[in-house]
Amino acid sequence: MEKDIKCGIRLQCKSYLDSKYSLSIIEAIRDPLFAISPQGIITDVNQASVSATDIVRKKLIGSKFINYFTDAKKAQLAFETVFAKEFITDFGLIITDGQYTDVLFNGSVYKDENEKVLGAVLVARDITEQNRIEKELTEAKVFAELATTIAQEAKFIAEKAKKNAEEAVRSKQQFLSNMSHEIRTPMNAIIGFTKVALRTELSPKQKEYLLAIKTSGDALIVLINDILDLAKVDAGKMIFEKTPFKLNLSIKAMLHLFETKIQEKNLKLITNYDPFIPEVLIGDSVRLHQIILNLVSNSVKFTNSGKITLSVKMLHQKENSVTLQFAVSDTGIGIKEDKIDKIFENFQQATADTSRLFGGTGLGLAIVKHLVEAQGGTIEVKSLVDVGTTFSFVLNFDKTNAKAVLEPEIQELNTDVKNVKILVAEDMELNQLLMKTLLDDFGFECEIAGNGLIAIEKVKQNSFDIILMDLQMPEMNGFEATKFIRNTLKLNIPIIALTADVTTIDVEKCKKAGMNDYISKPVDERLLYSKLVSFIKKPVLIIEKTKSGKTVTNKIKYIDLSYLVKLTNSDPKLMTEMINAYLNQTPTLINTMKQSFKDKNWHLLKATIHKMLPSFSIMGINPEFTEIAKKIQEFAFSLELSIELDGLILNLEKVCLQSCDELKIELHELNNK
Repeated sequence: MEKDIKCGIRLQCKSYLDSKYSLSIIEAIRDPLFAISPQGIITDVNQASVSATDIVRKKLIGSKFINYFTDAKKAQLAFETVFAKEFITDFGLIITDGQYTDVLFNGSVYKDENEKVLGAVLVARDITEQNRIEKELTEAKVFAELATTIAQEAKFIAEKAKKNAEEAVRSKQQFLSNMSHEIRTPMNAIIGFTKVALRTELSPKQKEYLLAIKTSGDALIVLINDILDLAKVDAGKMIFEKTPFKLNLSIKAMLHLFETKIQEKNLKLITNYDPFIPEVLIGDSVRLHQIILNLVSNSVKFTNSGKITLSVKMLHQKENSVTLQFAVSDTGIGIKEDKIDKIFENFQQATADTSRLFGGTGLGLAIVKHLVEAQGGTIEVKSLVDVGTTFSFVLNFDKTNAKAVLEPEIQELNTDVKNVKILVAEDMELNQLLMKTLLDDFGFECEIAGNGLIAIEKVKQNSFDIILMDLQMPEMNGFEATKFIRNTLKLNIPIIALTADVTTIDVEKCKKAGMNDYISKPVDERLLYSKLVSFIKKPVLIIEKTKSGKTVTNKIKYIDLSYLVKLTNSDPKLMTEMINAYLNQTPTLINTMKQSFKDKNWHLLKATIHKMLPSFSIMGINPEFTEIAKKIQEFAFSLELSIELDGLILNLEKVCLQSCDELKIELHELNNK
């Protein structure tokens, strides 16, 4: 068949060369026909080609063949193929005729009497209808097959859908768990060092700045613990505190966070505060901070010149409550009218360009709307493109004569709580020393188990009041060890989980395993003591020890041992132990980090960085170097290999080695005291 077609076309071509072929034969062909030169120039066409391209014959002749198809490169390949092979069959292209007609090209070259190729003739068969019929037949077949099996598979499909939904929830929870852990690590360092700094002698301005940092840190921790837990948000289980706070001072402290960025962009930050607002209100100040921080942060991000204004006005006042209106206005880029309704949706920004140019997840305003409405408030937005935007929200607060509690009360250690024996199951030596130090400060006896198996053996041989159980350990993890203690040993000893993940999935897993409670890492000694004493059933009186006098720290490039000094109460022996633990574990972790990167073992790389991070906080390694480790974790989590990752690994190795050198100097000084 193909041979006959070729012969026929060749005969037609010969006639064409001799200028004796019959135009009526070509015009009789209902499919588009193109005669082209070896250079891809159209030398002749039939009426079907004119109809297909909707271009007159005179314009077609002499123009490039590739000009009339959606994919010029593919059209180029078509005519090059026919001249290379001397024929072509069923080559698919799409004619740009306004309707984009699918065609298959068949054809061959034509030659002169000396077998010299002069050109080619290509005939296009319209397969639009054929494709439609084939598609309909395929769909009909699929629907027919589904119809015959749907009755038998209904139960299976339902079970599979349920399984997929549960897996999706688990995946979301795992993602949130990882996010919670990754964010909490640097945030706890920020908050921890801020608290240490607040206990030193400070000028009023310094204290104001540090309180602003602490306020922001507290807001972010709440964001991690509650708002990032989308399951809790979706279930409507958000809890709002009712505590006294000074609104005016709180807002001033919070706005200090934006001073640097506002100065960089040469903006003005104006605050209009209604003087008739009561000095102390009752409400959730942390949630309010989250709302205002999100709105002011947005304004700073999208404003390049002009001013940002925060206004707080009292709308109504009753005997026991006030209604306040908060407004954040800017002179930024504005929002298009048709986009305003969408900006409060999850992961939405006004335009794709907004995300590309300014970054962000598009989650901030959704959180703001949720927080406002969950407290019975309302929020609205007014905006004009290139003029500016105003977000305003209304909230109710209770009035009070009480004083605002700005800082938690610090009380002395209750020395009546004695003879307490605690087992700590933890695999990292540095964390073991940290827990031992804290428990020694509390006056409690402590034993260490390096993994779940060792913990079980110690429980079999000794009596403990409480077990502090790390969740991620080699040999046997915390969940497995707890289940064994509960189900096999049949012991009811209180078990408190030590975890860096605080989302719903971990809490539920802890409960299912038989744990009584959990505490997040890095450990807050206040909370740790409170939980321990509550299980011992004695009054909780200690929150933390206090010291008078000025704390002097030696600031060096990579490490700052002020936290370690405070943690160990300046005990040289304990400091030596903890520094040695860091020096012993770090070279091994560096080698594992480098080897796992070389082997592209992303799981091991992520786990290794995970083990490094707590020691960074304890040894006071500069937060910017902690960020390097965080970035490596991000790459490992996304299974991503890049040139940047190589540089980050080398940089972190340098940081760790330099910190080791500096710690050796500290050790030398400690030993010579």
